[in-house]
Amino acid sequence: MTAIPKDQADLTRAPVRLNGLRRMIRSVLFVNRRFLFGLFLLLFLLAFGILGPVILDKNDPLKFVGLLYDPPSSEAWLGTDNFGRDVFTQLMHGTRTSLSIGIVSGTVATLIGVLIGTVAGYKGGIVEEVLMALTNVVITIPSIVILILLSLAFRTRTVVAMGIIIGVTTWPWTARAVRAQTCSLRTREHVDIARLSGTGTLPIILWEIIPYMLSYIVMAFVLQLNAGILQEAALSMLGLGIDKGISLGIMLQWALLWESVRTGAWWAFVPPTLLLTLIAFSLLLLQSSIDEIFNPRLRSA
Repeated sequence: MTAIPKDQADLTRAPVRLNGLRRMIRSVLFVNRRFLFGLFLLLFLLAFGILGPVILDKNDPLKFVGLLYDPPSSEAWLGTDNFGRDVFTQLMHGTRTSLSIGIVSGTVATLIGVLIGTVAGYKGGIVEEVLMALTNVVITIPSIVILILLSLAFRTRTVVAMGIIIGVTTWPWTARAVRAQTCSLRTREHVDIARLSGTGTLPIILWEIIPYMLSYIVMAFVLQLNAGILQEAALSMLGLGIDKGISLGIMLQWALLWESVRTGAWWAFVPPTLLLTLIAFSLLLLQSSIDEIFNPRLRSA
């Protein structure tokens, strides 16, 4: 009987490995009630922010519909804010804006962290020392200070600009985690074989190291997304939010400035606070559930 060459054998086993991974994902995730609940909650919030204004024909969150802090009614389901604008309409648009800023900041922070972490972990030596020194310097500086300075430096703060501002200040923890994983992976046999065959640094990082860290990268992105949304809320409450439009943080800023708590206008500050809590809760549920795929010790028997 003719023996199958090793490279052909690997090709024949590839579909089996892929099918095994798919079965594991289905068995772990789509039977995991925590994952399903977190996914459903996040999709509901996305639909609320993206499709809600279209379906309900509420496309202008700055439209005046009443007076100062009118209570909930048939005209304004969640009452009005300090300028007499519909809180429910603002809530839909604010959710969309906050999620958009979180996606931009999470993407920027994850890309920077993965780039610095993989290069530092793979190259080692002086390159690693310099990059990790830079990372440690950024970590020691309070992020809120950098955020305030960068926000003041931008003349116009759009959704994309806010996302970039937040992303360039929240990458260090991702870089440290990715660097630790890369240091472990660079000594693996498949990396040594690729290096000996003359493969360059960039292809090795892209095809021999990063695929083995996808679980950490996905979880890092989810955490960075959550951090970006909360950072935006903090900046907006300080008066450094986006110039035009509405976000959940801006809604809270207006509620605080116009003393909605003291006056008892709960509809001005409870809904945005609840939405921020639900977004963070859904993302943390997804992150912990995804972790179970790649860490069998976390799976319940």
